[in-house]
Amino acid sequence: MIKNLLEIYNLNIRFMSDQETVNAVRDVSITLRSGEVLGVVGESGAGKSTIGNAIVNLLDFPGEIVKGKVIFEGQNLVGMDDKTMRTIRGKKIGMIFQDPQTSLNPIMTIGNQLIETIKFTKEIDYVSAYNEAIELLESVDIDNPKLRMKSYPHQFSGGMRQRVVIALSLAGNPDLIIADEPTTALDVSVQSQILELIKSLCKKRDLGVIIITHDIGVIANIADRVTVMYNGSIVETGKVRQVLLNPKHDYTKSLIAAVPRSDIKLKRFESIDFIEGNTHRNKRINLDNHWLGEKLNQKKSAKAISVFELNKEFILKKAFFLKNRVNLKAVNNVSFEINKGESFGIVGESGSGKSTIARLIAGLIKVDTGSIKIFDQEVVNNKNKKEIINAQRDVQMIFQDPYSSLNPRMRVQDIIAEPIKFYKTASNYNEIREIVSDLLNHVGINDNALLKYPSQFSGGQRQRISIARALASRPKILICDEPTSSLDVSVQAHVLNLLKDLQDELGLTILFISHDLPVIRHMCDRVAVMRKGKICEINTTDSIFEKPKHSYTKELLSLIPKIESIN
Repeated sequence: MIKNLLEIYNLNIRFMSDQETVNAVRDVSITLRSGEVLGVVGESGAGKSTIGNAIVNLLDFPGEIVKGKVIFEGQNLVGMDDKTMRTIRGKKIGMIFQDPQTSLNPIMTIGNQLIETIKFTKEIDYVSAYNEAIELLESVDIDNPKLRMKSYPHQFSGGMRQRVVIALSLAGNPDLIIADEPTTALDVSVQSQILELIKSLCKKRDLGVIIITHDIGVIANIADRVTVMYNGSIVETGKVRQVLLNPKHDYTKSLIAAVPRSDIKLKRFESIDFIEGNTHRNKRINLDNHWLGEKLNQKKSAKAISVFELNKEFILKKAFFLKNRVNLKAVNNVSFEINKGESFGIVGESGSGKSTIARLIAGLIKVDTGSIKIFDQEVVNNKNKKEIINAQRDVQMIFQDPYSSLNPRMRVQDIIAEPIKFYKTASNYNEIREIVSDLLNHVGINDNALLKYPSQFSGGQRQRISIARALASRPKILICDEPTSSLDVSVQAHVLNLLKDLQDELGLTILFISHDLPVIRHMCDRVAVMRKGKICEINTTDSIFEKPKHSYTKELLSLIPKIESIN
C-alpha cells in the first residue's frame, strides 16, 4: 500500500529584520508518497528552496517557522532539537543543495568527504566506506573514480561538482531526497543520466523525491506531480501532464510560455507578465553622452577574440617520474575567432573544456601553449604587462554562480565600485557613487540596493549585480559562463533579454558558454561544440540546430528535455 512519506500542513515561514518582515512561505500544504517524485517550480524568491530547508531545519537566520507542521514518517520535524535532527539528516533525508561550490569542503579531497559521510550515516569501517565511495562516483558518471577520489573540489568543473554532491546525498541510503536544482550545472547528456538515476532509485528503493527546479523540461521528464509557487504561496498543483499541458492559473501559463524552445529562434525571450513588483528595463539610454558609451567610438579590429592552437593541461596526479604522472588535457589545440559585435556560443558536456577556455581568455589561468589576441593585441606571448592589462580591461566575465562570485562581506555599492577604482575610470567619491547607481538602474535594480549585502538578494538579482559589476570597467567583450544556470525561466528571460539589450546598446561582443542548448540557439550567431578538450564542429546557430554534421552534436540535440515528452 502506498503511504504518505511526507505531509506538510499550513506551513508559514517569515524572515524578520530591523528594516522589514518578509513572509517567505504562506499557508503551504504538500504531501509526498513513497516512490513518488514531486516537482516544485516558481520564480526566484517564490519560497521553493525555503520549504526544502525548513523540512530539515536548516533555515538561514533570521528565518523561522511561524505556523504549520512537517510530518516525516510520523514525526513532526518542526521544533525538533538538533541532536535528533542529526540522526535524520543524511540517514533518513538526503539533501542536494543548489550550489555545489559551497556544499563541498574546499580543503578536503572528494574521497575523504564521501568516506566521512558514509562512515557517519552507515557506521561502517574505512575500507567498506572507501569502496562504496568509488561505487557512488561511478554511479554519477565520474571518470576514473579511484584517481578522482584524491582530487579537491576546485579541480572539478561545475557539473562534476554537482555530480559529487548528488553522490553525497545518496551516501546514507535515505528515504527522502530533497533536490534543490540538482541538474543546474549539468549538460543535457549528464542531466539525462542523473534524472534516470534519480528515477530508478526512486522506484527501486521506494524513495520519495522533491525536486526544486527552474527547468520545466526536467519536471516534464521526471516528476509524477508538480506544485507551482508564486510569492510564497501555491497557485497550482496536480499531475505533471495536467498542469504543464493544460495549465489553469495565469502564472503557470506565463511560466510555461517563458521556456525557451530549441526548434525556433526568437529575437527576445518571453517575459512573464504576471509578475508584480519587478523592475523591468523597457527604456533604453542614449549612449552618445553617457558614461557607458565613452569608449564606443574607439576604432578596434574586426576580430574581437582570436584563439590559435590553445592548450591547457591540469595535473591530476603528481609523481617524481614522468611516466607515473597523470594529466588532464582540458583544452587540446583549440582555434577559433569571434567577430566584433558577435555572440559566439560554446557548448559541450561538463568537463569538455568550455569554462577553461573562458578563464584562459579572461586571464584567470595561465596558458600552456598557444595564442590569444584581444582586438589584435597578443596577451599570451607578450612581456609588456601594461599592454596586457589594457587589452584585458576590454574583457569582463560573468560567472556561473552568482552566490560565490560576489564577496558576501562587501556591500553592493563597494562590489560594483571595485573595478572603477582599479582601472581609475573615476576617483571622486560622489562620481563613483553616481556611476554605481546608474549601473544598477541600467540592469533593473533600484538604488535601495546600494547598502545591502549579496545575501539579501535572490539568485536572479545577484546575477544582475554581477552584470553591473562586469560593465563597470566599460568592457567591449563579455564572457558569460553559464550566466543563467541557477535561475528559473522567468528570471532567465529577463537576464537574457537584458544581455541582448546591452549588446545592442554598447556594441558588445559576447562569448556565451552554456549547457542549455535552447538558450544558446536564441542568444548566439555562431556555435562551437566541444568534447574532451577539442572542438568537434563550428557553424552558424541555425546550421548546428537544423543540420548538425558531427554525431556528438546530433546526440546532444536529441537529449534536450521537452515539455512535449511528457508520458
